[in-house]
Amino acid sequence: MTGKTHIIGGITASLAFAQTSNYETVLLVGAGVVGALIPDICHGGSKIGRKLPLLSKIISTLFGHRSFTHSLLFLFLIGILLNSFVTNESIIAGILVGMVSHYILDMATKNGIKLLYPIKVTVRFPITTKTGGAVEDVVFAALSLLTVYFGYGVFSSYF
Repeated sequence: MTGKTHIIGGITASLAFAQTSNYETVLLVGAGVVGALIPDICHGGSKIGRKLPLLSKIISTLFGHRSFTHSLLFLFLIGILLNSFVTNESIIAGILVGMVSHYILDMATKNGIKLLYPIKVTVRFPITTKTGGAVEDVVFAALSLLTVYFGYGVFSSYF
């Protein structure tokens, strides 16, 4: 999936999670966007890879694309790091929710992800699509509609 789809996926997932949690919604959603971009640090052409090219190059050289940074091991390690250095639970939860949304979206692509890294098994859904194709546009539109739906559910009490 492309960066814009991961961003809307992170927003949608964070808003959906906000409906069942007591976290600060704005922080949760903002962190969800960041979390939705983090796994692609292994790809130099990604939004985060272009912002941190040296780190992206190192990670890509060591692990390749959609392996370590797209795994449960990486999610677990990021969770430990966040709990060690970040004091706001809304930010921690948002980043982790965003990362999970990224994993789910990439499992819907033909290449899948190495979710169980270092075990070299590719995980993908039975029905997949090509990154950047017409189906991704439909996924983006659906996520946009869900964002409005979940956003209304979360923010309607403010009106």
